Amino acid sequence: MPTSSRRNFLRTAALSTAAVPLIPSFFETAAAAPKPAVLSQVRLAFIGVGSRGRSHVHQALLRDDVVITAICDPDPEAISRTNAMIEKSGKKAPVAYTKGGEDFLNMLKRDDIDGVVIATPWEWHVPMAVATMKAGKYAGVEVSATVTLKESWDLVNTFEKTGSHCMILENVCYRRDVLAVLNMIRQGMFGEMLYAHCGYQHDLRNIKFNDGTARGVGAEFGAKGYSEAKWRTQHSVDRNGDLYPTHGLGPVAHWLNINRGNQFVRLTSMATQARGLHKYIVDKGGKDHPNAKVKFKLGDVVTTTVQCANGENIVIMHDTNSPRPYSLGFRAQGTQGIWMDDGKTIYLEGVSPKPHQWEPFEAYQEKYDHPLWKQHGATAQSGGHGGIDFFVLRAFIESIKAQVAPPIDVYDAAAWSAISPLSEQSIAQGSKPVEIPDFTRGKWKTNKPIFGLNEIY
Repeated sequence: MPTSSRRNFLRTAALSTAAVPLIPSFFETAAAAPKPAVLSQVRLAFIGVGSRGRSHVHQALLRDDVVITAICDPDPEAISRTNAMIEKSGKKAPVAYTKGGEDFLNMLKRDDIDGVVIATPWEWHVPMAVATMKAGKYAGVEVSATVTLKESWDLVNTFEKTGSHCMILENVCYRRDVLAVLNMIRQGMFGEMLYAHCGYQHDLRNIKFNDGTARGVGAEFGAKGYSEAKWRTQHSVDRNGDLYPTHGLGPVAHWLNINRGNQFVRLTSMATQARGLHKYIVDKGGKDHPNAKVKFKLGDVVTTTVQCANGENIVIMHDTNSPRPYSLGFRAQGTQGIWMDDGKTIYLEGVSPKPHQWEPFEAYQEKYDHPLWKQHGATAQSGGHGGIDFFVLRAFIESIKAQVAPPIDVYDAAAWSAISPLSEQSIAQGSKPVEIPDFTRGKWKTNKPIFGLNEIY
């Protein structure tokens, strides 16, 4: 058969029929039928009902199998807005805990809570998740789950001591395209995986600075700031590293079976100059604005390279202080081809119609759409961030109902989040390679992949 005809034949075959499965036996085991629900109804509580927390409340209110029994936040406006949402839905108002930052401990004493969603500033994530697990309840913690290396170990040690599960609520793991790519990887379409690229490239200057009443206006932060500017900006003052790795790293970790047949081994990080935030303050508030004197440690672009136990490399970008369009910069590359997020393009050797030329990903997206999206895509449109918020909260709720480990577990929370402090350490040591702890204590060698395989469809 002539080369061009053979290539067209292969491409047609790949898109019109399922590829010959090249899935290892451990996938077949992991894909066994999920356990049936143990609980018919899940009783949820929420710690932190600001804008992010309320988005989770909104999703929970759409489910008949969820009851919101309690909410906790020291901000009366956040409580008021959340209660208004719940009242509008026609459901019973939950008990509110509002007496300061420690009142969540009183809430956790309740015996009518099965799971707790934690959507608070980063430094509160681990204390609240640990307390939740010690109270015998499922913890669902927003990203990043931890700030320090010790906190990653605190999560793991608490789970192993109590048996109470903790799920990092990384919604990007459920993005439709990255799930389709995962599906293709598991069917061998990319051959053996070699490399992945990802990151968090998002202009957050208008979130880090504002005038205390609205985002995008002014150059204030801290006590005078609004919403995340009250706490998030301080991390840019105090720290130099990849402060927010999990949006990109979560999906890549599933592509490469991290903690389940593979493992992060070491990383090296470097950072550029810190210029963007100072410039933004001067542009918005003038060169004489008091915050123009603030010295920021966070480099505008932080690049981290990770080596994996099976030989793959990962590059992670952190870029939040520069004027740029949003991108998580995904790239999946194997011995048979490559997919790129920016541009939504793909090239598969022997399958793509022209050698060395990209083709649109659209046809592959349709063919390899993940079963979760095929089953729930229409319903997911009610969820934020293009539907992925629906899926991540659904996974948490369904895990509680079935009383099983969540598909994104405590070891994922620990390992993905640990990139932050380890990148800081590497940069502080002149980009010296830093070893990444094995939070599974060797269990990664026998753990079976479960994400997207045995979730309840």
